[in-house]
Amino acid sequence: MKRFPALTLSLALCLVIASTVAHAADTAPAPSKPASAPPAAASAPAAMPAAVDSLGLLEHAFEKDSTSFDNLYRLGVAYLDRDRVVDALRVLQMAHRRRPKDMKALVNLGAALDASGKADEAQEQYRAALAIAPGDSVAGCRLASSLYSQAKYGESIGLLRDLIRKKPRSYCAYFTLGVAFADAGIYRDAVRMWKKVVEIAPSSPEAVSAKESIEVLQKFIQ
Repeated sequence: MKRFPALTLSLALCLVIASTVAHAADTAPAPSKPASAPPAAASAPAAMPAAVDSLGLLEHAFEKDSTSFDNLYRLGVAYLDRDRVVDALRVLQMAHRRRPKDMKALVNLGAALDASGKADEAQEQYRAALAIAPGDSVAGCRLASSLYSQAKYGESIGLLRDLIRKKPRSYCAYFTLGVAFADAGIYRDAVRMWKKVVEIAPSSPEAVSAKESIEVLQKFIQ
C-alpha cells in the first residue's frame, strides 16, 4: 500500500486558527445580503487606496491607547495571523489581563501559546474558555488539536467525537478528525470527514484545504 505523505497537525492548527480569529460559530447562517449603499454625497472623499497597511493601523491605534481591549485583541490576532508569535503572545496576554473571561481572548491566547510550543498552558486557556461556554466548537477543536499534537490521541479523538455528537454541524471538528485519520493512515475515513466539511461549510478555509487533501488522498486509495 502506498503511504500518503504524513499530514502534520500544523495544518489543522493553522486552519482552526483562521476560524478562531473571527470566532464565528460553526452553525452560523450565511451572512445576509448587505443593505444597499446610500447615494454618494456630492463632496464624498476620494476612495481609500486598495492596499492598506492594516497591521500598521492597528499598531498605531495601540500606540495611541494601549489600555483598550479592542486595540490589544485586534493587534494580537493580526500578529498571530502573520506568524509573529512572540508579539502575538505579548499583546494577547495584555488583552487577557484586561478581560480575563473574554472567550475570544482566551482562545486566541491559547493559539499563541500553542504556536510557542507551550501546549499545556494553551490547553489551560481552551479549558477556561470551555468553562465559560461549554460546547464551544472553536475552543473544543483547538483543545483537541493541541492534545493530538502531544500524542494524546484517545483524549483528542474522544473530544472531537463528543463535539460532533453534540453539534453535528461542527465542521472544524470534522476537519480535525480527518487530519487525525489521515495521520494514522485511515484514508477513507479521512476523506469521509473532509467531505462533511465541504458539505457543511463549503466556503470555509477548512473546506478549501479539505478539497485539496481529498484530491491527494484519493490517488492513494483508488
